[in-house]
Amino acid sequence: MEHRFDPPDRFVAGTVGEPGQRTFFIQARAQGRLVSIALEKQQVQLLAERIEAMLDDLLQTLTGASDEQIVPALTPEDSVDREPLDTPIEEEFRAGTMTLAWDDDAQRVIVEVFAIEEDVAGPEDLVDPETEREVVVVVLPPTAARAFCERAKVVVSAGRPSCDFCGNPLDPDGHLCPRMNGFRRR
Repeated sequence: MEHRFDPPDRFVAGTVGEPGQRTFFIQARAQGRLVSIALEKQQVQLLAERIEAMLDDLLQTLTGASDEQIVPALTPEDSVDREPLDTPIEEEFRAGTMTLAWDDDAQRVIVEVFAIEEDVAGPEDLVDPETEREVVVVVLPPTAARAFCERAKVVVSAGRPSCDFCGNPLDPDGHLCPRMNGFRRR
């Protein structure tokens, strides 16, 4: 099953819950359709980093004066979406594999998010490649892709502060720091 947004009215990352207990989502909305995909914090961070790196690489390879209009070097301030996630937030699926591509003809970023493959017990139960998997395909203009990255960075960094020694997140009551040989760090 494919959910295609070409282009979406909105494509954003966001969270539900308190830091330390947050669930991360990406949402795509277009023409009254809304899809919310649950994923891990690291997946949001990595997706934003990869999109940004791809756009930066494209900017280096493009040479014309009008190319800055195709792929902006920075996120235009008026394109950043700061609104909360759309409600109701109903998880369509949990993200597994994600792919990223550039359509040179359409000058668009293509993001594909596939549902995580569950129920694979062993080699005798391999998933048939012909089996239909749920996927969300989002086709973004470069400016919208930059805006997604900007918001995703803010969402990821809004969590718990990191320990200066080990980098793990600090709980409100501190944590047992492995770099401090198990002593509590606050």
